[in-house]
Amino acid sequence: MAYEPPVTDYDEIVENCTCAFCGCNCDDLDCLVKDGHVVAVRHACRLGASKIMEDMDQRLLVPMVRDENGDLVEVDWDTALDKAAELIAGAVRPIFYGWSETSIETMKYGIRLGELVGAVLDNQATICHGPSLQAVQNVGYPVATLGEVKNRADMIVYTGSNPMNSHPRHLSRYSTFPRGWFRQRGRFDRTLVTMDPKYSDTAKMSDIWVGFEQNGDYGFYNAIRAALKGKEIDQDFVSGIPKEDIMELAEAMKNVQFGALYFGLGLTHTLSKQRNIDMAIEMLTDLNEYTKWVLTPMRGHFNVNGFNIFMAFEMGFPYGVDFCRGYQRYMNGETNTIDLLTRKECDVFMVIAADPGAHYPGGAVKHLAEIPVIQVDIHWGPSTEIADVVLPGSFVGIEAAGTSYRMDGVPIYMKKAIEKPETCRDDEWIIKELLERVQKIKDQEAAVASK
Repeated sequence: MAYEPPVTDYDEIVENCTCAFCGCNCDDLDCLVKDGHVVAVRHACRLGASKIMEDMDQRLLVPMVRDENGDLVEVDWDTALDKAAELIAGAVRPIFYGWSETSIETMKYGIRLGELVGAVLDNQATICHGPSLQAVQNVGYPVATLGEVKNRADMIVYTGSNPMNSHPRHLSRYSTFPRGWFRQRGRFDRTLVTMDPKYSDTAKMSDIWVGFEQNGDYGFYNAIRAALKGKEIDQDFVSGIPKEDIMELAEAMKNVQFGALYFGLGLTHTLSKQRNIDMAIEMLTDLNEYTKWVLTPMRGHFNVNGFNIFMAFEMGFPYGVDFCRGYQRYMNGETNTIDLLTRKECDVFMVIAADPGAHYPGGAVKHLAEIPVIQVDIHWGPSTEIADVVLPGSFVGIEAAGTSYRMDGVPIYMKKAIEKPETCRDDEWIIKELLERVQKIKDQEAAVASK
């Protein structure tokens, strides 16, 4: 890696900013600002710094509406908001999707808007950590804050995840390397274990790598549970791992003082899906008969956990919440965005701080191209190409303040570091304006109907 000299040409330092990249929500960043732009970020990983300092080439700067020729044309804010409100108010089966890269304050108005028009509110968990949330609803889970893990844990286990690439500061700030109150020697006081078929960068630096077979998660964790319960393992190998190694690992896990297991999409998206998480949680339940173990999903977007927590608290369901009957309901496979799009039920789609055009399967994207799409975002992307109304938002944690939830469920206040472009608006303001304008349309319709 080439040496990069430190940035010295800046006007001011905004201290204690929060990173808006992953679920670590690192809140110790210093943003170096020059001429109203962030030119460098101290303490951030390369992924977080690159997002904060993204160039403006693909930035959405002005509201746009698609004209009769099929071209996106620049319009004023009132025109764009009125068009979006008209589409939402006239929808029969609207979906409001995304939310994972915006603030809790924005979600508050999103719920009110969804209740008003009978929409489905869904987020990225529907295609990533949805099985994790199902498992938590099934059996619960033993959780701890990242601070507890830093101060207490003497064994760290990563399974189905590669934080060295996806959450670079997770190991250095929260789990493996930092000195804690009861782990004064940091890395030397901890055993790092990676359970994954792939010999990842995280596995390479681990004390123990358990490379079980692809889709062998369920069988492997069952074998660990059997060993913990003193049961005989009949097979010489389980999921490609010798039974002697399984017995040895189970013994090591039950003899630690404080263990923490972190799992990612590699566990949630193998053949057993949420059953893998069920089994991992049950394994920790068994371990807690001997010592202290906790479990946390490695969440991706910086506030994806926030949407799930907020919706579960307010509505009782973490994602895929349907208001079409006048009250909230949820059914996996029925009220999830991709299922609704694939069945061609949705007639208006609003995407907030996400890009389904880049990540959804072909059938879902095809339907999106056939219905009105409203985009609230900061960058041009595939979803912009099919959008009928584009509302340029602001960068939460950099250009706008707001609340997010870290992967361990701790709320983090994200301060504002710089001013947003003059032609953009905060996400919270946009959704609030849409709520007010849709309410006005509904009131007018009710008044006409009553005559």
